[in-house]
Amino acid sequence: MNYFFETLKTRNEAMFYFGLLCLAGALACLLLARVQPTQVLGINAWYKPFKFLMSSAIFVWTMTWYLGYLGKSPALDVYAWGMIVLFTFENGYIIWQASRGELSHFNVRTPTYSMLYSLMAFAAVGIAVWSMCIGSRFFIGSFPDLPTAYLWGIRMGFLLFFVFSLQGLSMGGRLSHNVGAPEGMFTIGIPLLNWSIKYGDLRVAHFLGMHALQILPLLSWYVLRSVPATVIAGILYGCLTLLSYLEALAGKPFWLLSLFGGSR
Repeated sequence: MNYFFETLKTRNEAMFYFGLLCLAGALACLLLARVQPTQVLGINAWYKPFKFLMSSAIFVWTMTWYLGYLGKSPALDVYAWGMIVLFTFENGYIIWQASRGELSHFNVRTPTYSMLYSLMAFAAVGIAVWSMCIGSRFFIGSFPDLPTAYLWGIRMGFLLFFVFSLQGLSMGGRLSHNVGAPEGMFTIGIPLLNWSIKYGDLRVAHFLGMHALQILPLLSWYVLRSVPATVIAGILYGCLTLLSYLEALAGKPFWLLSLFGGSR
């Protein structure tokens, strides 16, 4: 673990410390959830910033790790600080709204909320597109020091990350992540993640697709160790993620959520 953190710090110190700050913030939100009863739509208000801060820490550290394979350049430094700015705005708004017991996402109740929500969506798209531009270097560059299977894990991870991060726009367009629930109803689901076990939930595909950026490279490095196996795993993972999206659009909960008592 010390090697991991020391390597991250060497590869991009600013992003390393920002990821550490996000992790500390996530733990603080968990503590606040224990001591503050503030709720939004029947769920403790601090769970949402906890999830976003944890996801931000994981993403920032993942990209920091990959930046180490791309060498040093001004463009990568600009990207690193760009991510820090965009994530700071997005998470800052989510934390601010949680502290006030207000929705951050899908909140267009006032012109100010509508503007801030639009800016948050712009930041999310900027993160996805800019990161994919960085990720494209793994498709066109030469990386003789990386195992080929691992390189393909990174490539497929970036592709699925990009597609399903932008899939988040389908939630923004609906002003809801639930499909099939009564109008204006937000449902409580599985513990912590709160994915619905009764209605379609577009967050499942969003989560699975975005975290392909970590899952597929790790699988290729530690388990698969071959290009064909990595490509097949990536295709199957993509099909599973697409299935969860299509099920959600049909108003059905993801089939694996039946383990939590959901019905088909």
